[in-house]
Amino acid sequence: MDRPGDLVELEDRWLLPYRGMQVIQIRVSYQLTLLLDSGAQVDVETEAELSTLRAPDRVKARLLPARQDVAPALILFGATVLSSVAFKSGSLRLGFDTGMQLKVKPDARYEVWSAHGPGRWPAPVLPARRWRRSVAMRRGDGNQWA
Repeated sequence: MDRPGDLVELEDRWLLPYRGMQVIQIRVSYQLTLLLDSGAQVDVETEAELSTLRAPDRVKARLLPARQDVAPALILFGATVLSSVAFKSGSLRLGFDTGMQLKVKPDARYEVWSAHGPGRWPAPVLPARRWRRSVAMRRGDGNQWA
């Protein structure tokens, strides 16, 4: 049985433990940070796409954190996470109750996103070629990361 805070592994993805958590703060520096009400946070460090859940392949806005070009992401303030998925390819997909979806694609050269908490597990996403090995090494006891 999965406990709150557990990372659930499926064949091609992990379900991150953010469902039902609300975005209570958005920070902008050289990355875009979504701070969740549990104390967890998601950092986006490379280009991301913001779209609607109804038309996920239709990009509403491109977010460029390195240039602080992330204004469209402000719509996520106060939103509740409905779905949080880290694919084994290294990409991230977050779905929100506002009907918005945030997607981050993997990059062969850079850490593209990272997630921290709740609890003690960090999940930095290394360049795509090292992602699967890194996740395997970070797994702790049960479904929680060490």
